[in-house]
Amino acid sequence: MRNDLAELTSLNRDYVNSVQHSDVKHFDEILAKDFYCSNPDKSLVDRAGFLKQTAVPVTIKNLEAHDVKIRLMGDVAIIHAATRYTMPDGTPGAGRYTDVWARQNGRWLAVLAHVSR
Repeated sequence: MRNDLAELTSLNRDYVNSVQHSDVKHFDEILAKDFYCSNPDKSLVDRAGFLKQTAVPVTIKNLEAHDVKIRLMGDVAIIHAATRYTMPDGTPGAGRYTDVWARQNGRWLAVLAHVSR
């Protein structure tokens, strides 16, 4: 369990970093084939849609996660976290997300993301 928590902590940090830097290549490696994301605008996108929207550079800066809670339930993990970032006009922004990860063929892959602001 300790190794899983360390790996999921690292994956979560990399996921947030990939959002900040529009790292489609990294997301292509860590998203399950059946991945879905609920966006803040209430749209639901599949893996292809998520990769497409991720390719567009974000306008926020200094994105970071805090208050991270990782719940491990066998081959499924749920990560809850809050975010802070800087808006393009310099004002602070904040949000929350929940990601679900599943161990598939010995690897942790993201299967679901839910983002709110």
